[in-house]
Amino acid sequence: MVQFEPMKPLSRRDFLKLGGLALGGLAFTSFLPESTGFDDIDLIRVATDSVSVYQQPNDTSAIVRSWERDSLVHVYETVDSGTPGYNPIWYRVFGGYMHRARLQEVRVHYNTPLTVIPQDTKMLAEITVPYSQAYRYNQWDGWYPTDRLYYSSIQWLSGIDTGPDGKAWYQILDESDETIHYIPSTHLRVIDPAEYAPISPDVPLEKKHIEVNLTSQILTCYEDGTPVFTTDVSTGVPGLYDTPAGNYNIIVKLPSRRMSSEDRSGNDVPLAGVPWVSFFTSEGHAFHGTYWHENFGAPMSHGCVNMRTPEAKWLFRWVQPSHTVQDLSTKISFGGELGTAVNIHY
Repeated sequence: MVQFEPMKPLSRRDFLKLGGLALGGLAFTSFLPESTGFDDIDLIRVATDSVSVYQQPNDTSAIVRSWERDSLVHVYETVDSGTPGYNPIWYRVFGGYMHRARLQEVRVHYNTPLTVIPQDTKMLAEITVPYSQAYRYNQWDGWYPTDRLYYSSIQWLSGIDTGPDGKAWYQILDESDETIHYIPSTHLRVIDPAEYAPISPDVPLEKKHIEVNLTSQILTCYEDGTPVFTTDVSTGVPGLYDTPAGNYNIIVKLPSRRMSSEDRSGNDVPLAGVPWVSFFTSEGHAFHGTYWHENFGAPMSHGCVNMRTPEAKWLFRWVQPSHTVQDLSTKISFGGELGTAVNIHY
C-alpha cells in the first residue's frame, strides 16, 4: 500500500486538468462561466440513449433538438407544467424544455482525499461528480478504461495507489468479481459511518413490514402497524419485467451492487455501484437506489423496486437482516436469516 501526503486543495483549473483524463470527454465547460464555481451550477445528465428538448414543457409541442447519453445540460429553471400528471416536472434548458423522466440531477463536488486506507479495511464512498471514468492496468495494455461510474453511485474503497496521472487514486473493489479498478480520489466522498447506522434496531423483527402497491406505485414501511415511511417507487414494467406479487422477506443486503440494463437497441448497459440494495427474492428482485431515471410513480424497472437513492439508503438501514457500522469495514453483504417481511400486491 502506498501512503501519500495530504493533497493541496484543488483549484478549478487543476480539476479541469484532471478531468481531461478522468472524466473522459466531459463537455460541460463550454457553458460554465469562468468566474463561477461548479458547486452552484444546476446540471442534469442524460441517463438514457437520448432525450429530446421540446419547445414548451409538454410532449405535444415541437422537438427542437436532442441530447445524447451522458450529455450534461445546464438547468435555468425547474417548471411544474401539470403534465404528465404523475411526473409533471420539466427543466428549462437552452432552447426549450426537457422532461425529467430520464434525466439525473447532478453536481460537481471534488473532495479532499484520504492519505491512507488501513490494510484489509474497506470504506464506502459515493461519486460526487456527474460521472467518472474508472481504469485498470496491465503490462500489455497499460492503463485502459473500464466502468463509467455515475453521480450518487456507491463504491467500495480498498486502498490508495498511484494512478495514470501520477497522483493518488483510490482502488475500488468490484464486489461481483473482486477485481480492483482505479478512480481519481477527488471524485469520491467517503461516507461517514453514522450515515449508515441501523434505524430503530430495537424494534422486533415481527413488528416491521413493508408493503408495495403495484397499482399506485407506493411503498409504505410499518412499525407495529403504524406507517413510519412512505414514498412513490418504480416497479417492473408490466408484461415484460413484472415485479412478483406475494409475501417475501428481505434475505440479503448489499450497500453496493453491480447490475445491468439494456439500451433501446438491446445492448447491455453496465450499472456499477447500484446503491443500497435489499434483496427480497433469490431470483434477484430487490429494493435499491436509482441513478438512471427520475420517473417514480410509473413502472420502469426490470422487476426490482426502484427508489430514490436517499430513500433506498433509509430502507437499507431500517430493514433486517441486521448490520453494524463495524461490519461495513470488512463485509460487503449481510444475510443468512430471513429479515423484514415484504408484501407486494395490486
